[in-house]
Amino acid sequence: MYITFDLGTEDEIDELEQLYNDLNDYLNKGINYPGWRKDAYPVRQNAIDGVKTGNLYVAKYDGKIIGTIILSNKPEPAYYKAKWEFESDYSDVIVIHTFAVHPKFLKCGVGKALIDFSIEHGVKLKARSIRLDVYEGNVPAIRLYEECGFKYVDTVDLGLGNYGLDWFKLYEKLL
Repeated sequence: MYITFDLGTEDEIDELEQLYNDLNDYLNKGINYPGWRKDAYPVRQNAIDGVKTGNLYVAKYDGKIIGTIILSNKPEPAYYKAKWEFESDYSDVIVIHTFAVHPKFLKCGVGKALIDFSIEHGVKLKARSIRLDVYEGNVPAIRLYEECGFKYVDTVDLGLGNYGLDWFKLYEKLL
């Protein structure tokens, strides 16, 4: 499968929203590892904001968006409580947000391809590391991150307890 990666565009917001909705519908029918909820996260506004700030990337196969990821320099506030490998003002750190793969393409290597793209992107930007958070119950994502060389740093509360998401694991990959 040949996957291309591009910056997301305004013209793709409807398609991104559909991917988010399809994924949330899929998660709602089975084991919802990330704890995402339709009309809560991810939603159209996440795509709009990611495109507007120029940090939402899309993975495409055969001209269709099959995955997406937001790569920014903005950590969640709880990141500042963790003991990372090095102190940073986040100008030299990439943070992964809103990492989503269309349900028809789960277990096809799209997630790994997006993580590999993120690492290459970070190297190009001369970032020192990539950081992310993952809900503690999201076993498939945790497995992927660890297989891609991310190291566990800490467990924090991101303030999402009212959604039943109390604890998030923080991971980092040095570049």
